[in-house]
Amino acid sequence: MGVALARAAQWTAAGSGTGTLEITPLNESLLNQIIKFAEDFSTKHPQEAAFVFREPLEWKTQLDSSVFGEGYEINEATVQSEAKGKDGQPLLVLSASALRVRSFDQLSRLLRVAMEKKLKEAQACLEANRDPIVKILGPEYGTVEGEDTSILHLFDKVKKESDLETELKMKIVLLLHQLDLQLLNSSLKQISQDVRLNPTAVNNEVNLLKNFSGQGEDTVLESLEYTSDYMFSNGCRAPPWRQVHGEICYLVIKPHDTDPLYITCSTAGVFLNGGQLKGKGIDYERKSDLYKDIVTFLREKSPRFVENMAKQEYSFFKEPAQEKNYQRVEGAGVSGQSQSLHDFAEKTLCEKGESSSAGGGSTGQRLKPCMKWKSSGLSASQDNVKASKKDSEEEGKSSTVPLTTKKTASGKSKTVKIQQTSKCKTSSSLEDVGESSSETDEDEQPVHRQEGGTDLSPEYWGVQKLARFVKGGDPTATVIALCSMRDLNLSQETCQLAIKDTGCLEVLINLLDTEEIKCQTGSLKILKEISQNVLIRHAIADLGGLEIMVKILDSPDTDLKCLAAETIANVARFKRARKTVRQHGGIKKLVELLESISAGSSYQAKDTETARCGALALWSCSKSTKNKKAIRKAGGIPLLARWLKCSHTNILIPIVGTLQECASEPSYRLAIRTEGMIENLVKNLSCEHEELQMHCASAIFKCAEDEEIRDLVRKHEGLQPLSVLLDNSENKQLLAAVTGAIWKCAISRENVLKFQEYKTVEALVTLLTDQPEEVLKNVIGALGECCQEQENRGTVRRCGGIAPIVKLLTTTDRALLVNVNKAVGACAMEPENMMIIDSLDGVRLLWSLLKNPDPDVQASAAWALCPCIENAKNSGEMVRSFVGGLELIVNLLKSKDKEVLTSVCAAIANIAKDEENLAVMTDHGVVPLLSKLANTNNNKLRRHLAEAIAHCCMWSSNRVAFGETKAVAPLVRYLKAKDPLVHRATAQALYQLSEDPNNCITMNENGVVKLLLAMVGSTDDTLQEAAAGCIANIRRLALATEKAKYG
Repeated sequence: MGVALARAAQWTAAGSGTGTLEITPLNESLLNQIIKFAEDFSTKHPQEAAFVFREPLEWKTQLDSSVFGEGYEINEATVQSEAKGKDGQPLLVLSASALRVRSFDQLSRLLRVAMEKKLKEAQACLEANRDPIVKILGPEYGTVEGEDTSILHLFDKVKKESDLETELKMKIVLLLHQLDLQLLNSSLKQISQDVRLNPTAVNNEVNLLKNFSGQGEDTVLESLEYTSDYMFSNGCRAPPWRQVHGEICYLVIKPHDTDPLYITCSTAGVFLNGGQLKGKGIDYERKSDLYKDIVTFLREKSPRFVENMAKQEYSFFKEPAQEKNYQRVEGAGVSGQSQSLHDFAEKTLCEKGESSSAGGGSTGQRLKPCMKWKSSGLSASQDNVKASKKDSEEEGKSSTVPLTTKKTASGKSKTVKIQQTSKCKTSSSLEDVGESSSETDEDEQPVHRQEGGTDLSPEYWGVQKLARFVKGGDPTATVIALCSMRDLNLSQETCQLAIKDTGCLEVLINLLDTEEIKCQTGSLKILKEISQNVLIRHAIADLGGLEIMVKILDSPDTDLKCLAAETIANVARFKRARKTVRQHGGIKKLVELLESISAGSSYQAKDTETARCGALALWSCSKSTKNKKAIRKAGGIPLLARWLKCSHTNILIPIVGTLQECASEPSYRLAIRTEGMIENLVKNLSCEHEELQMHCASAIFKCAEDEEIRDLVRKHEGLQPLSVLLDNSENKQLLAAVTGAIWKCAISRENVLKFQEYKTVEALVTLLTDQPEEVLKNVIGALGECCQEQENRGTVRRCGGIAPIVKLLTTTDRALLVNVNKAVGACAMEPENMMIIDSLDGVRLLWSLLKNPDPDVQASAAWALCPCIENAKNSGEMVRSFVGGLELIVNLLKSKDKEVLTSVCAAIANIAKDEENLAVMTDHGVVPLLSKLANTNNNKLRRHLAEAIAHCCMWSSNRVAFGETKAVAPLVRYLKAKDPLVHRATAQALYQLSEDPNNCITMNENGVVKLLLAMVGSTDDTLQEAAAGCIANIRRLALATEKAKYG
């Protein structure tokens, strides 16, 4: 960690004192990795986490005493941990804003309670402790330049002395060293992707912008000037003592719509500095984020700059006279691109290329195409300007290529033209061409390619040469060029992006709109391969390729339809593309590909291939809810069911993949059940193909939400193959699907009994460690359902499953926490299990989850606490030991979530059985809060609320208080509900309330006697006794009143 902080982290160059960590993506990435390491340290390495630091880590914190809870002694603004070192000093001390931490365990706890402030806390800690290893282990382990032999010395010491402390130090050093390597690798990967500026590039960009600047309304800037006219021999204008920090020059920019901007251009990028100081110096401190160039910076800071930049005409820039010389320099320009801003920005570069070409090109050095103005967004805006020109003169200037002839109805041919557009390679360019508005809600974000300074590969130039022939206009030459292009390794990103960069992609898409079958076939074969690239997929959608492919689905040529469907399958991996396919009628056409004459009997190879391609495209499209409905309306379900009966794995995978995507819809689950597909899904669980097994298990996972389908899985003997597949723990995707299916199937008690026979619970317990969260979530969910049976609760305990389940209470994943809470609650129904949970501090962890902001987590934690309190020894004492715990649970009665309120009422009913705890809750206002909930129509809440009221009546004057807060009359109405459990709880509550005369009067006025009389004859003894007792109290009051009145 010390090496990474010293060498990889980016620190500000402060004029005095220590520097601070800059706010950069690299630093944020490093901090997040360090936070994850520290947060997980106490869980993964509990013994090392207890090690006490040589000196405490000290820093100024933004946290206050209110964030600390159990395990800390709080005295106003001062906080001390209950955990102490051997010297008797607390391991964490907060005094005012000064924080001192002396162990990894306390560091982990601190980061958990810091919540959204953890990044700031980590930053403050590392800024205050530049070499934290010195504080943790001692000065002999400090970060040094050159060879670090501290680990070797420590290893020798371990060999000589085998004491526990030395071994712990050895482990900690190795763990920190491992973290260091991880941080350095991460930073190296990020730094290698950065585009570094140089003086020439900055100077070219400044000169170019000056051509646009001036006093006119349409100029992009008022002015742009260097702060210094003197240029050093290396091209920099920054003073030498700033050049060592990578700074190149300083500019004063005056936009039309903002104050003057003082910026620094450095090798790392462009940023806002502090401006001119009074003594004519410059405040070099960075005041903004880092931008890759001046244009990107101005686009962010000045809306007027963006607006005026879009108004610039192509004619503003003159075509270079040496256009023919561009053709002679390999790589100096991209073939087929319009000579516009690129030519102007690259003029100097190309002149150099011309001279080297004339000289024989002995050096063999390749010049690279400059993409700077592509990423600035100027090209995109100017393409729009050009496209708007209707007159022939402007159309003549546009870069169009006659490609091939397409026969019209009259037999004449017309020329198909390709409009060459600028290719966008970086994040900002993709936003500039209008994708940002649509991409924000899509499920696939393009991975933008950085313009690095590395040499382009031979394959890139090979594609560029072939591009000329693809655009040649002769169908035969085009087909030959397409065949040659297919011989290249199109799975390489270099080849894929070369096709995009050279303008070939537009040509390939236009070829689809011809009547030359061979050209269409060749084009689709290439598009099918290169559309694996996310950038290409988005480009195809932008260029209208999907619409043409949907039209091809009507073609009489089967092979062509198959290729079009496969390409659609690749492209339709993001929302906008799927929408395009649906809006142009593609779903119906794809469903028609599943229709085959031979599908009902024997399966012909051609039919299978056609159906496979159609199913692949439907699989991609089915990730959209509207597309799922469209597939159903187009009659896709019976066809999917028919193909599900075949034995060909290559068709079964996309068929089952489509079904498992659609199974999230209730209408599909009904259809899957009625079409008899469950039998085939279960059958394929026993096949040898893991991907098919995974999709079948995933489909069952989603379908088993319905009870009828759970019964069908059992009926068709699908539970045993699911249990067998748990042994394949290497394939995590398969394991996640299988455990998910087991979880949902275990909701039915009959299935749980079957799982007991197959020893499924024992297998699930072995999967509680070293698994991804997706698997853990399903495993814990399954165990939570299985543990509703007493026998399985004992099995989990005997297999050692309690400890890893309780350990997972410290996780942060919402869905996993909900399942863990349920599993802990189910295990706690067994007193022996409860003893283990209590010894592992499980109840305290559950109680702390009541603070979680997620209502589902709060509710599940409160439900889990009920059996814990019920089955714990000295539960009253245990509950009182949680500082602020009773106040916390009472305050949850203010929640707006019905499930939270219900679970909290159930917990309060259990807590109130202890008189001291009831007294404390009464002081915290439990009575009025419960009374406020009385006017509810939710039967589940009614039941547990009535139970809570019944138990809370046992203290002092709470019965009277419930009457005064108007809780009695609504309770009487509960007796009209149809749920017998509500009747039982309500009768008990009314019986307790009837001990107060005023409450008896209220009950009688609301007609309680008639309702209770009917329940006196109930077969439920508890209900019978409570009803009779309440009526007796009312009757006694009536007799006493008559006696007092009439003597």
